[in-house]
Amino acid sequence: MRYWLMKSEPSEFSIDDLQRVGTEPWDGVRNYQVRNMFRDEFKVGDRALFYHSNCQEIGVVGEMVVTSEAYPDPTQFDPHDTHYDPKSDPANPRWLLVEVSFVAKYPRVVTLSELRSDKRFADLALVRKGNRLSVLPLSKTHFQTIRQLSKIK
Repeated sequence: MRYWLMKSEPSEFSIDDLQRVGTEPWDGVRNYQVRNMFRDEFKVGDRALFYHSNCQEIGVVGEMVVTSEAYPDPTQFDPHDTHYDPKSDPANPRWLLVEVSFVAKYPRVVTLSELRSDKRFADLALVRKGNRLSVLPLSKTHFQTIRQLSKIK
């Protein structure tokens, strides 16, 4: 099993949205490195932290599980979708997605500033300057430590 951190702006799709629908395709990713992770590294059963970005309280808000292998993201072919890619060929799709299912909404947000100030996360890609990826691999230790921090007030 692998561990991931997956970012979403809550104005687009939040942990509450995932809790409401149960399972959702993680669509709209337009980064080749993340596409390759979806294709080559993500497996059904992997765990992911749900991270709210670009909002009032930035940080980890919950947990989800990967429930599908990677498959073509249909939004790339829809000219009415904000993630439309006219250069993507249906015979050889450029963009992939995985489906995720709700596991838990954390009792509190584990904020980015909290992670930055905790020496246990010094090697976490999320806290490095210039990191812009929407999906990041996590160590099992980082995953478990963040889960524990979510329960501490």
